[in-house]
Amino acid sequence: MGLILRNIFASTATIALLLAAWPAHAQEGTGDTVPAQETADDALPPAPDAVEASSGARVFTPLDFARFAPRNALDMLEEVPGFTIRGEDGARGLGQASANVLIDGERITNKSEGVFTQLSRIGTDRVERIEIVDGATLGIAGLSGQVANVITRPDPLSGRFTYRANARPKYAEPSFIGGEVSLSGSGETLSWTVAVANGVGRGGAGGGDAFIFDADGNAIESRDIVMQFIGDFPRASGQVQWTSPGGTVVNANASYRRAYENMRENQLRDLVTGVDLFRRFEDRYRGWGYELGADVQFDLGPGQLKLIGQESYSRGRSRSDAISQFADDSPDTGTRFTTHRESGERIGRAEYSWAMLGGDWQLDGEAAFNRLEQVSALFDLDPSGEFVAIPFPNGTGGVTEDRYEMILTHSRSLAGNLTVQVGAGAEYSTIAQTGAGGLTRSFWRPKGSVNLAWAVEDGLDVSLELARSVGQLSFGDFLASVSLNQNQQNAGNVKLVPPQTVQVQLEATKDLGNWGSTQLRVFGQWIEDYIEFIPVPGGLETRGNIDSATLYGIRWNSTFQLEPIGFRGAQLEVTLQLEESDLTDPLTGESRSFGGHQDREVDVELRHDIPGSNWAWGAGLEYNHTLPYYRLGESGFNYEGPTYTFAFIEHKDVFGMTANLSVFNLTDGRARQDRFVYAGYRDRSPLVFRETQNLSVQPIFSFRLSGDF
Repeated sequence: MGLILRNIFASTATIALLLAAWPAHAQEGTGDTVPAQETADDALPPAPDAVEASSGARVFTPLDFARFAPRNALDMLEEVPGFTIRGEDGARGLGQASANVLIDGERITNKSEGVFTQLSRIGTDRVERIEIVDGATLGIAGLSGQVANVITRPDPLSGRFTYRANARPKYAEPSFIGGEVSLSGSGETLSWTVAVANGVGRGGAGGGDAFIFDADGNAIESRDIVMQFIGDFPRASGQVQWTSPGGTVVNANASYRRAYENMRENQLRDLVTGVDLFRRFEDRYRGWGYELGADVQFDLGPGQLKLIGQESYSRGRSRSDAISQFADDSPDTGTRFTTHRESGERIGRAEYSWAMLGGDWQLDGEAAFNRLEQVSALFDLDPSGEFVAIPFPNGTGGVTEDRYEMILTHSRSLAGNLTVQVGAGAEYSTIAQTGAGGLTRSFWRPKGSVNLAWAVEDGLDVSLELARSVGQLSFGDFLASVSLNQNQQNAGNVKLVPPQTVQVQLEATKDLGNWGSTQLRVFGQWIEDYIEFIPVPGGLETRGNIDSATLYGIRWNSTFQLEPIGFRGAQLEVTLQLEESDLTDPLTGESRSFGGHQDREVDVELRHDIPGSNWAWGAGLEYNHTLPYYRLGESGFNYEGPTYTFAFIEHKDVFGMTANLSVFNLTDGRARQDRFVYAGYRDRSPLVFRETQNLSVQPIFSFRLSGDF
């Protein structure tokens, strides 16, 4: 705790010094670096500059983003100074609002196509304004901190498209078939959108050397590795909204998606002692799924009632093969693992809102039913070249969770610049598992939050949130599984329960005027029933609950305009995040950090829109520090980078379209692994081997073309 407080103090002091020094620097250089007059050819639209509304909101119009030539609402919102889009939290059911973006004052309830997808389909000509306001002032249950409300206007018919392609010099196959096409229309009572898209994955590629060392540090094997991932994810979707003459609003949406994934890793293994071999690993997945949703909102009594229904379903088959071919022509050896999985979710939710006693009230009730059915099988390759099934207990079964929730939320103004939102309730859930060792258990859990929003002065907003939430379980952890590529096995755990978290978060946002905007967030989490690898009888391991864990952190996100120091058309975006975590290792009983957790993040991006032209360029870096991971029989490091650099060039009018060419990983960021594997549990067993990998992932060249029709 002392270390994180010292980090917070040091970071805050550094930020204060920067903000104090920069205006002085600008004032000293203004007379020499900024011309007194500009010619028409050098004219450049100003950086986004919000108008402070009487409500305390920062208001941006499309004209504020003209210099970036945005194509849609997503392009605009990504350029709002000091604001970072936060998507849905992936919680069970719909729950209260979690994304920090609203469209026309309403939260997005489409789970398969969330905030980023919805914003990308709203053309710039449909955006009337963007309001940035503290969530606690909106009367929408669950919202806190800075929230963007995108206000739209009707447009009879408009279309948008984005084309994406990428390639790299080695290892990965090029992609030429990524992107999306959408068509939408909106009027006074009816609006609709249809879209088709293909998400393309050609990442996960790399190659290089790996080495195996014995317990004494002697090299016993070298490996030449080439790995490649290929994925295509086509989807089609549509949504419609109708408003009746009486004011009833009806929404409906549907989507269908498919997934085609192939991952290959080939290793040429050179052994100091023993027979050299070639190991081929292949992982193949094919799946499909759909989502159907609808809601209706209408006046009822003194308030308004909103009813929401949603159904989602997915089905997929996966197969993993690990086969070794020996240089002395010995019979091949290998293993196969197959899984057939079906999962789904049904949600029914009601929200009733009304005004009473000088404030806004909302009563939410939700029922969510989640399910998983899985059949898994394990096979050995016999000398004849056929895969023969072998026993694999606890790999087949089903899991269901029936959850009911009710929360009452009250929002009110305590003073002209101070707003509070208080929500309290509980959930009741029943988790049932079929198959070997199946159990049925029921739980009551309290939930709720308190949010305070304080407009300290013009341009300075502070918010405080205290919340208790219940986390999401991965139903696959209830059943046994294996990773053939890493030779790891999870035994499965029918006694899993969701983690519960108490979180406190303090956020301050400051408008710096011509300099941009800055935001500082300090947060802490106290987690009960945290999920980690735990020991089980027979010397195995599985994902299970431990008593508690804690996480503290600070995040600073800022957008600085560089025109005050003479760099016209340029802006610098900076994000810094520091975290400290702690839990009791379930094997050793010692205190340690979260396994495999990224505890340090630095993101810096410079963008320059060249005055008097349609050209823009930029460059930046991403740095992430990753902590060691821990399983019961091994530990080590597994990370990429840790520093990636990138650059781009953009033209905003190529026959009416925007073209962007970027390159990622200019400075040879790598994929690294340092793995220590023990004969049994790592606290009491000898080291068997150490494996190190240092793989090249190569520069990635990406091209994006976007436009309207």
